[in-house]
Amino acid sequence: MAALKGSRAERYSIGQLGARAGAHLETVRYYERIGLMPGPPRSQGGHRVYDGAHLKRLGFIRRSRELGFSLDEIRALLGLVDRGDYTCDEVRDLTLAHLAEIRKKIADLRRLEWSLQRMAAQCSGDRVPECPVIDVLWDGIAQNWRAAVTQRPHRRGK
Repeated sequence: MAALKGSRAERYSIGQLGARAGAHLETVRYYERIGLMPGPPRSQGGHRVYDGAHLKRLGFIRRSRELGFSLDEIRALLGLVDRGDYTCDEVRDLTLAHLAEIRKKIADLRRLEWSLQRMAAQCSGDRVPECPVIDVLWDGIAQNWRAAVTQRPHRRGK
């Protein structure tokens, strides 16, 4: 696919590739291990030799991560690109699914914001042994612990 093809004449070490794309070299190795980045050919000395196509792909992955796409979503997008005959409709479907997840996270953050505001409003700021914020947080932990204990199957013997 032309969108992710780069010049094969360009040659980069892993450090140079990472620096140009704004990624740590361990991140590049990780993306290779999980199959998002193709393994590059090696020099006679055994060093990885990357080219412009690797740089474009790494840039694509980094930008996708900045936009909040998960590694699985990026894998799906790259799968379409690598296949070479994708449609804009397929890309839109993946993007809309991601957008729905983002909207869900925004709603969760708004609920979190509201809860924190409510907790902070209950706090007088005085030096007292009781703090409504700590009490709410502790009660939440205690409730979660009690729920986990009551849902755990009881075992006899051991």
